[in-house]
Amino acid sequence: MRINVLLLSSIFLFTACQKAETQPASVDVKRYALKGKVISVDREKKKAKIDHETIPGFMEAMTMDFPIHEDWVWNDLTPGSEIRAELVVDSSAKDPYWLEKIGIVALPNPDLPAVPINEKFAQIGKNVPDFRLTNQEGKRFSLNDYRGKALAITFIYRECPLPEYCIKMSANFSDLATDIAINEEFQDKMRLLSVSFDPARDTPEKLKAYGQGYLGSDARADFTVWQLAVGSDKEVRRVADFFGLKYEIDQTDKTQINHSLVTAVISPDGKVTKIFKGNEWTPADLLRELKTALDLSG
Repeated sequence: MRINVLLLSSIFLFTACQKAETQPASVDVKRYALKGKVISVDREKKKAKIDHETIPGFMEAMTMDFPIHEDWVWNDLTPGSEIRAELVVDSSAKDPYWLEKIGIVALPNPDLPAVPINEKFAQIGKNVPDFRLTNQEGKRFSLNDYRGKALAITFIYRECPLPEYCIKMSANFSDLATDIAINEEFQDKMRLLSVSFDPARDTPEKLKAYGQGYLGSDARADFTVWQLAVGSDKEVRRVADFFGLKYEIDQTDKTQINHSLVTAVISPDGKVTKIFKGNEWTPADLLRELKTALDLSG
């Protein structure tokens, strides 16, 4: 049963102001209005998965986990609730982003069945087009060159400042690349590819130095397993559009790019087998999906 939206919103917003435990922000903090629906809550980790609408000037509509520092919400925040909140972004803070000033504008309707969550993107099972890019060595290659191997592909830009975004994607890929390189069963069967969507600044030479910074000085710190690539804006847009990645220049700070997160797994026969949206996956999760892709190709 629906509840009077204005009254309920006022109550919860007032409560939020009284009980908020906000995190100190730096002078570079940015704030954005957020509206969405709660998918799930994790009281222990103080996070909620929110299916949010487009945040103008910052992020496309997507579903992702947000830290919440206000303890009062865990007694009232339930799956299906519609909320308004303030998204705080501060790359210098312990959590680089979190939600504040949460107002619950509509409680879930108990008479309606829960909406199933589809974790897969629409391109699952489709053949990947033969995109052409340039790797960190300056050599042109195509995705068809990966045929016969299970491939994971993600998207980054080298100057991304957020620890939970490109930095985390690159750390996960470099960690997994090191593990695959010493695994005799998979070292010739699995490959990783990070595609930069910042062709104006991410030259092959800079991407090579970036990748070496993650791989370290170990003797296995080469690019046999993990490659980084870039292309023209048109080439990168084609790849990004296929996998559902959204990105645009931040109009308030043109050195930054607002973007979503997408990581895909491709089978040895060139079909998409898994799409991870967001950052809530680990190298172990990705390795499991690469193994599944190998098994599917039989």
